[in-house]
Amino acid sequence: MDVKTTRISPADIERQREFCEKIHERSAALPAAPLAYVDTYGCQQNEADSERIRGYLREMGYGFTQDENAADVIVINTCAIREHAEDRVFGNIGALVHAKRRHPGQIICLCGCMAQEPRVAEKIRASYRHVDMVFGPHALWKFPELLYRVVTRRGRVFENTDEPGNIAEGIPTVRQDAVKGWVSIMYGCNNFCSYCIVPHVRGRERSRLPEDVLAECREMVEAGYKDITLLGQNVNSYGKDLGLDMDFADLLEAVNAIPGDFLIRFMTSHPKDASQKLFETMARCEKVAPVFHLPFQSGNDRVLKEMNRHYDRSGYLDKVRRLREQIPDVVITSDVIVGFPGETTAEFEDTLSLVEEVRFDALFTFIFSPREGTPAAKMDDPMPMEEKKANFQRLVDAQNAISAEKHAAYIGKTVRCLVDGVCGEEGFALTARTPGNRLVRLERGDESLIGTFQNVAITGSNTWSLWGRLAT
Repeated sequence: MDVKTTRISPADIERQREFCEKIHERSAALPAAPLAYVDTYGCQQNEADSERIRGYLREMGYGFTQDENAADVIVINTCAIREHAEDRVFGNIGALVHAKRRHPGQIICLCGCMAQEPRVAEKIRASYRHVDMVFGPHALWKFPELLYRVVTRRGRVFENTDEPGNIAEGIPTVRQDAVKGWVSIMYGCNNFCSYCIVPHVRGRERSRLPEDVLAECREMVEAGYKDITLLGQNVNSYGKDLGLDMDFADLLEAVNAIPGDFLIRFMTSHPKDASQKLFETMARCEKVAPVFHLPFQSGNDRVLKEMNRHYDRSGYLDKVRRLREQIPDVVITSDVIVGFPGETTAEFEDTLSLVEEVRFDALFTFIFSPREGTPAAKMDDPMPMEEKKANFQRLVDAQNAISAEKHAAYIGKTVRCLVDGVCGEEGFALTARTPGNRLVRLERGDESLIGTFQNVAITGSNTWSLWGRLAT
């Protein structure tokens, strides 16, 4: 496969806007504005992609709904990381046949990482005849053209050509949140971890130009955004493909220099590329939140090698040590896979001991899910699922105890937090986030505070969150 990145030209994006206008003209002729429902599964990158899909739909004249029965267009943006997510998508797609029977003109689209997999596309083609369009992440930029083909009844559309990937600037965006937002700085991945399907469906690493990233960040700050997360499958690799004298640490410093009162976050980082320069840059940039998501996946060296992770336990622990030297109060979170093929319970103990040694603030924990097309899917996997589940529960119990203890240490402190929403729990009014992204439930407060930084006195905690009151 050719690995050269394609940069979509402004003329090509303008052509897509012409398709938007054509569909908008059709929409304007209807008795009422048509409605679209965009349903998103998976990671923040998928959420960011859905915001661009909504941007296009708005330009086509669509309003938005959360009711699949009221929607004229349904777009299901999918994740392929775990089997459970795929099963949910297929179940929900199957159920949509009833909505389409009630609304025969409804258009159903499947996109995202699942849609990029040939086996999924063929399954949709053969068994889900009510789905009108399937397109992968590489084709998102030409969504208006694909939808126009369906709208004008040229048959079902399938667009999931295998390619290294592209960069498309100038796509309109409808963000779901007015306080916090995502900025994709790069796409794809070159790491090919043996369990991961992402490089196969999202293509090779390709970085946006720094001036485009900075322009988007400035626009968000000017629009009042207070929390900006820079996204990439491996943000630490940013810039390697550009041939410019700018790496991720440099980009972080450039975003930090944008005038305004806001926080900068990023995810995800690969440990092999997390550098001392990045740690030092974070420490001196006052707007960069003191939080680092650093997936370690396993604490055993043999398993890490089988995972093709390109670091070992001691190297990971050394980076954690150096990160904490630079930012003593840093919040560290991570991802862990339990039950990788061939992992023994003795090897799992190495993962458990690493968790106890590092004392993460939170973990995202998963039992191994084989993905067709990855090397790990073909590996011998003798451990019974019951044993995997028992190990998984031990890990969860250990981390929950650590999280509860870390959260309890906040009690009595006053922390500057970003108020970000209304709390639906009885006894609490608003939600907020600490700089380290810990959830805080506020006892009282007016909704006018949403989008502002406030000093919060922490009065209580549990395993998963803090609660407090506005400091006087």
